[in-house]
Amino acid sequence: MYKFILFPFALLMMSLNAYAVDPVYSSWGKAIKGYDTVAYFTEGKPVKGNKKYTADWNDATWYFSSQANADLFKGNPEKYAPQYGGYCAWAVSLGSTAKIDPKAWNIVDGKLYLNYNQDIQNKWSINKPKNIAAADKNWPEILKK
Repeated sequence: MYKFILFPFALLMMSLNAYAVDPVYSSWGKAIKGYDTVAYFTEGKPVKGNKKYTADWNDATWYFSSQANADLFKGNPEKYAPQYGGYCAWAVSLGSTAKIDPKAWNIVDGKLYLNYNQDIQNKWSINKPKNIAAADKNWPEILKK
């Protein structure tokens, strides 16, 4: 009798773990689609990273456009890493996650936020403080899923 009850429960638990959220958004093994997270701060624009300059941090590989940027990141990854693991800030503010377009970005109070696309970024930007507060509240729970 218990076998019939426990087996479906075990399957459910395995399927939930299969969909756990990674701490960093990555595609094809590249954090934030291979863009240089430091360049947003140093150059004020998105810059594609180079496979010659990488760092492993928070279970992801980060790409940089120069060794100098890789070194800056390695010295203080929390300063340069995007908020919410690089997932869309708007989606996180709504209690979910979504992929990002590295060209839809904002730096607010020294922190990098990425969004799904420019249209979503425009919606997110209407009330940045409210959306950031909601995302800050939601992010720890999202990571537990």
